[in-house]
Amino acid sequence: MKRYSSYLLTILRILIGWHFLYEGITKLIAVDWSAKYYLLGSKWIFAGLFHWMASSPQLLKIVDFLNIWGLILIGFSLFIGLFVRWSSVAGAILLFFYFVSYPPILGYTFGVVAEGNYQWVDKNLIEFFVLVVFIALPSEYFFGADRWLKHWKEEKPNAPIPKSVTEEEGDSGKRREFLRDMISVPFLGAFAYGIYKKNKWESFEKKFLTEKTDAVSGATLKSFQFTSLEDLKGTVPKGKIGNFELSRLVMGGNLIGGWSHARDLIYVDKLIKMYHNDERVMATLQLAEKCGINSIISNPQQIRILNKYRHETGGRMQFISDCGAGKNFKEGIEVSIKGGAEALYSHGGVSDSKIFKNDLSFMDELAEGLELIRSYGKPAGIGAHRIETIKACVEHGIKPDFWVKTLHTHDYWSAQVDLERKDVPEPGWRDNIFCAKPQETIDFMSRLEEPWIAFKTLAAGALKPEDGFKYAFDNGADFICVGMYDFQIVEDVNIALDCLAKVNRSRPWRG
Repeated sequence: MKRYSSYLLTILRILIGWHFLYEGITKLIAVDWSAKYYLLGSKWIFAGLFHWMASSPQLLKIVDFLNIWGLILIGFSLFIGLFVRWSSVAGAILLFFYFVSYPPILGYTFGVVAEGNYQWVDKNLIEFFVLVVFIALPSEYFFGADRWLKHWKEEKPNAPIPKSVTEEEGDSGKRREFLRDMISVPFLGAFAYGIYKKNKWESFEKKFLTEKTDAVSGATLKSFQFTSLEDLKGTVPKGKIGNFELSRLVMGGNLIGGWSHARDLIYVDKLIKMYHNDERVMATLQLAEKCGINSIISNPQQIRILNKYRHETGGRMQFISDCGAGKNFKEGIEVSIKGGAEALYSHGGVSDSKIFKNDLSFMDELAEGLELIRSYGKPAGIGAHRIETIKACVEHGIKPDFWVKTLHTHDYWSAQVDLERKDVPEPGWRDNIFCAKPQETIDFMSRLEEPWIAFKTLAAGALKPEDGFKYAFDNGADFICVGMYDFQIVEDVNIALDCLAKVNRSRPWRG
């Protein structure tokens, strides 16, 4: 075999060894690392086996130990070229289990953090077959400890030097061969230096990003922690709108769609759109379902991702559509029904605008739309930000199956008005107050018999959940709709459970 081929094979072996060794060491030094959730997320042919492993604490400890030290020992062996055939066998077995736990097949890749896009072939499969090739190759094809040991064993201490080679040339040749077999040493040094530098950086992050901020490090370097499923106090209880069962805490779809209501921070809409890629959205929805949240209120624009989530994960998140699509309410209904909506209502902004402009034809459109929704066997609702919109509907005898109305206090600094602005429904309104008359809303809604989903209960992030949730439930809301990032869901569910356990309301539960 040509010498340059041996160099290429050796470098390939070192690179795969580097990958294994680094994966093992990072798991070893990570705090409380475990394969538990990785195993629980598996769905393919060995899912039952992996779930069983994760369910047993004692077995899980063994799995974690074998995983960490298997990666380290296999990686080190491949790195220096010692026992390459046996380490290749062990590595191939490990990669096989990695592959079958999360195969790159449509429907089985959800929740897997990947640096690229795969279909059937991923890095696990590629490395698996590379190791299979290593198993088949003799040790002479690689520079490394195996080759050096083989030559050392075969060398006879008193063997005569061939006549064509002087003693000095023989020693020089041996040194060159030894240096070739030690080719991994510089790589090993680079690896150790990389680990050292990474640990120094992580120590910096730990010091400045998780400790209390000071005047030097700045306000942006604050501690950032969020709760996990292990901190979940329970699942969200449910109520009903007719036969439609939904959780007391409903997800809001604005964040997923990129509608942040971030006041004058004009970049935030784009920022949250970049954050909420398909994988992130599906992971967020799945986490919400695990916490007992079974419904999301959103716009028909989100039909694609919601259906993708259902198809790829088997999720059952229910879609409550605001029907804000098409030229009118009817078109929005048709689009939403085709998209799989389980409950539908008139978009609050559209309802407010039409009724504020005294567009009496909208009342007929609204009544016809509600009947169209009911003809599909779905609950039909009316949405509004202004209490005047709700009052107008009641005065015209329009009776929905549920109301979707904003409710929040004005106890936040940006709850201010622009007194010079005259072209808006509420005098001086800006995109910072979503329930202009909270007490009037509470008083009027208390007299209505239909279930009430309160939204904007945190004034688009201006109020603390423990304050906003309590205010809404105590003052008559049967359900609350809240936009949540993935890292907020468990905490928000726990807060909602606390508020529901201590609720003090005069309006009877209507759903």
